[in-house]
Amino acid sequence: MTVSSNLARTIRVHPSDNVAIVVQQGGLEVGTQIEGDVQLVNRVPQGHKVALEDLAEGERIIRYGEVIGTATTTIPRGGHVNENNVQLPTPPALSELPLATRPAPDMQPLEGYTFEGFRNPDGSVGTKNVLGITTSVQCVAGTVDYVVQRIKRELLPRFANVDDVVGLNHSYGCGVAIGAPAAIVPIRTLRNIALNPNFGGEVMVIGLGCEKLQPSTLVEDRPVKIYANSEDADPEANVLSLQDESFTGFGDMIDGIMAMAERHLERLNRRQRQTCPVSDLTVGMQCGGSDAFSGVTANPAVGFATDLIVRAGGSVMFSEVTEVRDAIHLLTPRAVTPEVGQALLDQMAWYDDYLAQGQADRSANPSPGNKKGGLSNVVEKALGSVIKSGNSPISDVIGPGERLRRKGLTFAATPASDFICGTLQLAAGMNLQVFTTGRGTPYNLPMAPVIKVSSNSALGQRWHDLIDLDAGRIATGEASIEQVGWELFELILDVASGRQQVAAERLGIFNDLVLFNPAPVT
Repeated sequence: MTVSSNLARTIRVHPSDNVAIVVQQGGLEVGTQIEGDVQLVNRVPQGHKVALEDLAEGERIIRYGEVIGTATTTIPRGGHVNENNVQLPTPPALSELPLATRPAPDMQPLEGYTFEGFRNPDGSVGTKNVLGITTSVQCVAGTVDYVVQRIKRELLPRFANVDDVVGLNHSYGCGVAIGAPAAIVPIRTLRNIALNPNFGGEVMVIGLGCEKLQPSTLVEDRPVKIYANSEDADPEANVLSLQDESFTGFGDMIDGIMAMAERHLERLNRRQRQTCPVSDLTVGMQCGGSDAFSGVTANPAVGFATDLIVRAGGSVMFSEVTEVRDAIHLLTPRAVTPEVGQALLDQMAWYDDYLAQGQADRSANPSPGNKKGGLSNVVEKALGSVIKSGNSPISDVIGPGERLRRKGLTFAATPASDFICGTLQLAAGMNLQVFTTGRGTPYNLPMAPVIKVSSNSALGQRWHDLIDLDAGRIATGEASIEQVGWELFELILDVASGRQQVAAERLGIFNDLVLFNPAPVT
């Protein structure tokens, strides 16, 4: 990466690039001199691309050493390159890509790093100690919201070792084609979220009674114990249905949920933080509200931290199929086996078909905010997005809603939607998330801490109380990718240990779960 050192700072990622992005806050005016004695012929906003040479109509535009498109018209040297004059190229053909061809990089084990987590009976480790109350149908969401507030007021203060009580509400459960093949995605997502290590195996399920998705479906991995409204109620009960005829009125239902919650809280309260190796971390990497700096500052720093976690024996997942599809040719060679490489291609093909069924394609991405931040199309966005995966071999690929199976780096297939991706990464077993952003988002999850990393310092300064780490210092030359990567790694350990609280959690800002349901709604 080449960063010009004069006042009009620009960044050229690869020597073969014929564009560079503007670093200067506020952008650069006509006539400004940049690297290589290039003089701007247009005003170019911050993060946007400048042509470093004359580009004829149809000529390839190169960034990250890769073709991001072709010029739709003549673009003069010093001209502004943006979504209006860049033609989206054809995506890589999935049948022609090399699988597992890259030799494994020499990555020395990283030893001696630990965090303080909550060890679970199944061997997994939580970074939080949370009582999760999930639902089998959206009909009971209001009741769960009501009872969660009562539990927080009346019960939670008595249990000092429990961090929070969270309602896992969603819009699924009834009025859906629950027998359709694709219905397995939302069903296994809900089932696997209940297994997230931050819940310590104590998730409660609240159902209505007449729904298609019966509550027992969500706890198939453990004995189903139905709460009965009687003096001899099972203290191990984990399922309660509001239509149970033993309840007389709403107050009776709430009393039953409160009694069941108290017993779960008692067990969760016995959990204590203990020293755990980094190999017990499962970190989800995600980006949202990206800009042209994301791929040169925040995401490379995240990629560096990814490699540190993998070297320490931990688990990292990266996701977002539509923001991987156009860079898939860079990933398939990194697969540990041809089978893992083929699994990557299978997930790309499945999503291509899914978009086609909805009469959409990859051009639906990026968003207006991404474009305002300098990203011309999804190819440029994807090339910057996959950098979060670092340089580690890709050890496995899982489908939407599936749980992680292996240590190391996993591609967890999800849509690019922030909220759906976060939900699916929780189902995969994520106990902490790192989220990079260039435009800014208050996104956060109550079930797992979300560390927010800004790609540019303008955002980091403006959103000083919402951003946890500013990677924009890389663009200005104040810090290197390695330095910010190590800072992030140390911050991950502090947050995972409960020594530091993420900014959005301090403010009490949280987003709801959003399920991915590719099956029909009836």
